[in-house]
Amino acid sequence: MRAEATSERVARSAVGRVRPLTFADGKRVAEIERRAFLDPWPRYALETEIENPQARALGIETNGELVGYVICWVVLDQAHIGKIAVLPEFRRQGLGDRLLTHLLEALNQQGVREIHLEVRRSSQAAQKLYKKHGFVVTGVRKNYYSKQREDALVMSLLLKEGIRYGLV
Repeated sequence: MRAEATSERVARSAVGRVRPLTFADGKRVAEIERRAFLDPWPRYALETEIENPQARALGIETNGELVGYVICWVVLDQAHIGKIAVLPEFRRQGLGDRLLTHLLEALNQQGVREIHLEVRRSSQAAQKLYKKHGFVVTGVRKNYYSKQREDALVMSLLLKEGIRYGLV
């Protein structure tokens, strides 16, 4: 019975392991990108951002398989989240939440105080995740997603207000 409990703990700890992305992850990140977005970025653009010293690129693994990622850019005390994605079959398991939490904690440690992103007006699940972490709508970009003619909501977070992350 004790071996079963240990085995179960190991399996749970393997779920949702966050780690920095490397150039070698580019192919897998591009696969996730194609399955997650209507207008996917090309592989070379993702690999460029993974290697960009002004970017922070993190992945999340489940049982050793990369199933999601986030890419953001940092300039002084501001960050912009450009991409966050989890494979469709791994959604609604808390992986996006874990990835975003890890990113926000890392950005806080780096001295970032403002974070901005764009989200599709129709993406209620993503908006709910961002609101859970304290993001608020601060603007609208008309026809931001031009192929679909869909607006983007600009959402922002002031980390100094994010007491839950110990950011004060």
